Amino acid sequence: MLIGKHVVFLGGDARQLEVIKSCIEMDAKVSLIGFDNLQSPFSGATQRRLTNHVLAQADILVLPIIGTDDQGKISSVFTSEELYLTEEHIAALPSHCLLFTGLAKKYLKNLCESNQVTYFELMKRDDVAIYNSIPTVEGALMMAIQNADITLHDSQTIVLGLGRVGLSLARVLQAIGAHVKVGVRKSDDYARAFEMGLNPFYTSELGVQVEKADFIFNTVPAVILDAEVLSHTPYDVVIIDLASKPGGVDFEFAEKRGIKAILAPSLPGIVAPKTAGKIIARTMMKLMVENVVEEGNLQ
Repeated sequence: MLIGKHVVFLGGDARQLEVIKSCIEMDAKVSLIGFDNLQSPFSGATQRRLTNHVLAQADILVLPIIGTDDQGKISSVFTSEELYLTEEHIAALPSHCLLFTGLAKKYLKNLCESNQVTYFELMKRDDVAIYNSIPTVEGALMMAIQNADITLHDSQTIVLGLGRVGLSLARVLQAIGAHVKVGVRKSDDYARAFEMGLNPFYTSELGVQVEKADFIFNTVPAVILDAEVLSHTPYDVVIIDLASKPGGVDFEFAEKRGIKAILAPSLPGIVAPKTAGKIIARTMMKLMVENVVEEGNLQ
């Protein structure tokens, strides 16, 4: 339980709602900043302004999945107000305060480290990433179906990268009858793809492998589908880029060539925010309780 602990939520999207609900159920005191346009306010949570006074009372600070941008701006879909997290705000946090976010950019990391604030990047955890691969795969399939005039079944499909998302995606595509090739860099990934009954190839051969592709799903966070590679793809190929921005596709060249290439990061929060929120809430609650216990602060 989090009885008596003050959890402050600063911005976010629909995924945060499940985390808020979980904190209320665990008897925490909950304050919401940047949720003034919430259609169904929570019973058991208080709307607050972003002030040093509120942050000075926080035992736990929860930021959006994307943390802040490089200027400290906080994203929130539930307010029209611009929110910025500053050095002064972080300095106001108590020394025992724990900060949770999905990913921390350099700006946020520097603020936390210079003020000795303990922070957790949930999206870098293997368990969260594996759970998140489920809604990511479903969203990727949905986008591919919506943007093609053929079925995924019996299609020539390429998955680039055999990480947590790539592995789940390749397995599902194979299960629905696609002819799946997997582009990898490492020999152990090549062996794993072969063991799964997929058709592995090394990404150094990508220019040749894309020549007959109907669909390409990219999970590699680097520009792997550059102009040279794209010049070998069919005009009617559908590319779904699941890598984080700026993605792994030369989108300018793809547009010039008439190739349908779609950047689709953060799919869990778009296609299944409730499920994505439950995944985050489950992990965050576990970490909150574990770390409050370690500090000897659990009531």
